[in-house]
Amino acid sequence: MSASQQRRRGDFQPDLSKLTEAERDAFEAVYERGMGGREYARETGRSWGTVSNLLMRAREKLDVFQGDQRA
Repeated sequence: MSASQQRRRGDFQPDLSKLTEAERDAFEAVYERGMGGREYARETGRSWGTVSNLLMRAREKLDVFQGDQRA
């Protein structure tokens, strides 16, 4: 099964060791536990802009959404 098929099925488990602790925490909260990005920002005392940047860098490092048509 290809990686894109695994992502569609929800079987894909990215290698989070590539991320900094802050990126990993944000990624896990938002993409694995379903917390909203702004909610995570409030909970951690970070600004929404910082959380947004952490998530962007995490996605880039993990290449999680490669091939998805995201706006």
